[in-house]
Amino acid sequence: MSAALRLESVSKSFGGLRAVHDVSLELNDGEILGLIGPNGAGKTTLMNLIAGAYRPTAGRIFLGDREVTGRPPFVIVHMGIARTFQIVRVFKEMTVRENVLVGALFGGRTDRGAASERADEVLEFVGLRGLAHRTTGDIGLAEQKRVQLARALAIRPSVLLLDEAMAGLNPGEIEAALELVRAVHRSGVSLIVIEHLMKVVMGLSHRIVVMHHGRLLAQGSPADVVNDRQVVAAYFGEHYSRRREAGVSRATRAPDPPAGRDGDRTS
Repeated sequence: MSAALRLESVSKSFGGLRAVHDVSLELNDGEILGLIGPNGAGKTTLMNLIAGAYRPTAGRIFLGDREVTGRPPFVIVHMGIARTFQIVRVFKEMTVRENVLVGALFGGRTDRGAASERADEVLEFVGLRGLAHRTTGDIGLAEQKRVQLARALAIRPSVLLLDEAMAGLNPGEIEAALELVRAVHRSGVSLIVIEHLMKVVMGLSHRIVVMHHGRLLAQGSPADVVNDRQVVAAYFGEHYSRRREAGVSRATRAPDPPAGRDGDRTS
């Protein structure tokens, strides 16, 4: 399987703080890759490096076979990487349609007529056609999250970075958002998803990468990662990890043979 996105030994330091250290990973074509880790693990910094908001201190980043390392964000957008933000960033004084039109015009580098058609197409896709002429600042959080997703999709990305798209949503809104993310994936977009809701990321991702203190801690299938001792220790502490491991060991140990009448074990 070919790589839609590839990072080679990527690091980022801010003065004496090393936020990302020697991270190498691949996002495969057609994959949803979950990116998890405790607060401060370096997840959003890694997103910023991929999107061009930060320039790596070391390492290289490739979109397919094209290097994007250190390129400015607008160039990276034009190359096919789009993103959303944990804290919603929309133009609140503009209408929903105008927000999406910005993405279609800027990212798609097309004329206004074609951009308008693209904006309407994406609004229909994300379920916001009925709110197209509402002022974005007047709609709810769940709808604003869809606006920034629609704006990202309007550029026709090959890779989409989602940073906590479910944060602040109620259970019903989360289910609707999950179905929308799956629809985006079915449309042919490869995704990296940062998410703190473990049930969401485990059910959505084909593969999961775990970061801790700026480094890759583990990667693999959701089932493998959730049972990884290092991952459990990173989230809950080493003491809990040892207790959990001991509990599993006891639960899986073969039972002792029954005792005889004199108290000795029968053979």
